Amino acid sequence: MSRSQVGRIAAGFAVAGVLLAVIAAGVGVDEVRGALATASPGWLLAACCSMCLCLCLWTRSWQVILGVTGVDESYRTLLVTYAAATFANYVTPMGQAGGEPFIAYVLSRETAASYEESLASVVTADLLNLIASVGMALLSLGVLVWRSELPTALAPVAGGLVVAAAGVLAVATVAIRFRATVERSLTKLVAPIGRLVPRLTVDGVRERLAELRAAFDRLAADPRALGWAFAFSVLGWTLFVLPLFLAGRALGLAVDPVVVSFAVSASMLAGYVPSPGGLGSIEVALTALLVALVGLSSANAYAVALLYRLTTYWFAVVVGGLAALAVVRRQ
Repeated sequence: MSRSQVGRIAAGFAVAGVLLAVIAAGVGVDEVRGALATASPGWLLAACCSMCLCLCLWTRSWQVILGVTGVDESYRTLLVTYAAATFANYVTPMGQAGGEPFIAYVLSRETAASYEESLASVVTADLLNLIASVGMALLSLGVLVWRSELPTALAPVAGGLVVAAAGVLAVATVAIRFRATVERSLTKLVAPIGRLVPRLTVDGVRERLAELRAAFDRLAADPRALGWAFAFSVLGWTLFVLPLFLAGRALGLAVDPVVVSFAVSASMLAGYVPSPGGLGSIEVALTALLVALVGLSSANAYAVALLYRLTTYWFAVVVGGLAALAVVRRQ
């Protein structure tokens, strides 16, 4: 990594840290500290175990997808690679919004898969995870509306989830239905850039797109495997949501599982901001949702949000960081 990249990452963490401190000051530092002091280590350990199993299941989904493309890699190798790629995504600003090319690069370096096969598998796995998260969000939203427990103030959030679901469906439909047009548009876009960058040629881009299309076609030809991969994605997402419930239990607070599912899924919309792993913005979103939906005090809601992120985001950063060191040493 260059000094400028390290500087951007450090700046992202610094800004997020200031935001978290400002929020703590707003809701009451002493109150938040008092709530955190009562946290039960047993529940937090269970939350970390849930996140660990989540990473394992998402890796299994990845392995199934890679198997369809003809890449037979050991689960142990993929687990380390996936954790390292998650670390890179979580510490890089905007990594949440577009880390697939980098993850595909890491995967292609670590396995027998080509870059195109890696990118196709990563995009497919991310799409399945996105469908699982949006699906659970819409299901929990429907339950909350049916029980008349959705405050009017959260109507924009609910609308955002519906728009996100429609957007995923629309983009996927356009990409599949008009993929030839999309490929022609990309090659036309590359042509003027290629005159400035000698190593970037239209023929090279066209060949890469053809290889990528072939990889996606192999995936689409095996719906049974995609079904298994999606099942692992759903189970993984369930275990990603569970730590919020466990964080509440650690403070002696009971949070409705339906609210937990909706809150985590809705807060992920705040993850697409220029901060490492949505640090700061997701905590704010979770705090606001817990106050509005559960009626917790601001201090308790913020404490629950911090514990949730501790057992998911920070736990993944530590585990992924160790995996990244293993990857560097392996190479």
